[in-house]
Amino acid sequence: MAWLLGNKRKTRGKRPEDLSDVAGCVCQKQMNCEGEKMPTSPLEKQGVDWESAPVSLLASRTHNPIRTVVEGCKLQPCPAKPMIALSLGDPTVFGNLNPHEEVICNVIESLKSSKFNGYGPSTGLEEARIAVADYSSTKKVRYHCKDIILTNGSSAAIDYCITCLANPGQNILIPFPGFPLYKTLAESLGIKTKPYNLMPTKSWMIDLNHLRNQIDENTVAILINNPSNPCGSVFSYQHLQDVLQIAREYHLPIIADEIYENMVFRGQEFFPIADLSEDVPILTCSGLSKRFLVPGWRVGWIKIHDPLDVFTEIRRGLVSISQKTLGCSTIIQGALPKILTGIPQKYFEDVMDTIEKTAKLAHSMINEVKGLYPIMPQGAMYMMVEVDIARFPAFKTTLELIERMVQEESLFCLPGACFDYPNYMRVVLTLPEELILEACKRFKDFCGRYYKDAKDVQQGESPIISTE
Repeated sequence: MAWLLGNKRKTRGKRPEDLSDVAGCVCQKQMNCEGEKMPTSPLEKQGVDWESAPVSLLASRTHNPIRTVVEGCKLQPCPAKPMIALSLGDPTVFGNLNPHEEVICNVIESLKSSKFNGYGPSTGLEEARIAVADYSSTKKVRYHCKDIILTNGSSAAIDYCITCLANPGQNILIPFPGFPLYKTLAESLGIKTKPYNLMPTKSWMIDLNHLRNQIDENTVAILINNPSNPCGSVFSYQHLQDVLQIAREYHLPIIADEIYENMVFRGQEFFPIADLSEDVPILTCSGLSKRFLVPGWRVGWIKIHDPLDVFTEIRRGLVSISQKTLGCSTIIQGALPKILTGIPQKYFEDVMDTIEKTAKLAHSMINEVKGLYPIMPQGAMYMMVEVDIARFPAFKTTLELIERMVQEESLFCLPGACFDYPNYMRVVLTLPEELILEACKRFKDFCGRYYKDAKDVQQGESPIISTE
């Protein structure tokens, strides 16, 4: 009963019930540049010329770093070479990885039945929720229909969890580097994020001391992503226990982004963190998109693990939030019971063998490119590559290097700027073998033209420090 009785936190922060800060911002927006009060109500605006309509505070706070960086890039591919984009986290984009034929048949059957053409409950059809509960249950954790909320993709699941757990001014701890959407979703609501470090020299494990030190009186949850986007790391049983111990000590619930669950390479094992917790409440977010290779179908879910029954209000809150929409497609929900039970394990193993083969090939070839240092992943579908930008004096940042690489080689990767992580780039591993071979050749050709040894850098010239 430590969760109920122990010391909760260093100091539990006040729940900012009033929105005085937001109100202040609104008042400020109601003044023009001369400090004169502007007409704000329809009655005050009678007889006044139309002005540009102001955007809401929520919209003005919302931006996706990936979109911001990519849209700001000067991407002009070389006309002599077909574009190879190692940037999009969509496993279907290259056409070599496809959903199992039974999945397609299940959806066709659901459609033809005419049973699922209407609206469904906001939390999802009962039979679909039971199917997810059965699919997710293990020897250690048994889920029931009431523990499952279906969402419009796993991103919506994460959005629901953040919205339900935190108020404006409070904060959630997120991985660094990590999926940029965490910050996007939180900050659009006035919720702050505090990054905790992942360690590249230790296969991107969490720096537990840094995680602990990031907790303050306004921290309300820890978000973990396992397996990881963008790092491809897979946390061990003991590492997850260590994270749980910190959450237990400070009474912090965990949001577990496990959309890449079971997508691990041979010799690795995936542990759902809820399986390890006998007290810490866990909200797990997952879905069909990655493992079943159907990201466009937008079917996700939240699994509520509440061993001490401290999430009664959170359950109600998640149901209330789900009522803002009518959930994901009922056609796909109707097919879920068969989708989640009818696919042979060999199909999933073959998909991961393909991704692992690509990862090993890419790691081996990129490792031979001067100035690039790939970190071998353990799962998911990404690999992070460190760029020794000081050895490429023609460029100030990795972003500039990638822009030029697109111009000369028609090869694009997501720069570290997308993750607020300078001097790295993320490589997607879902492409066919012939494309990864060509991509690695282009890496080698491009870097060979611009790489400079330390002795070749002009004497007195300072190493370039990235400001991405």
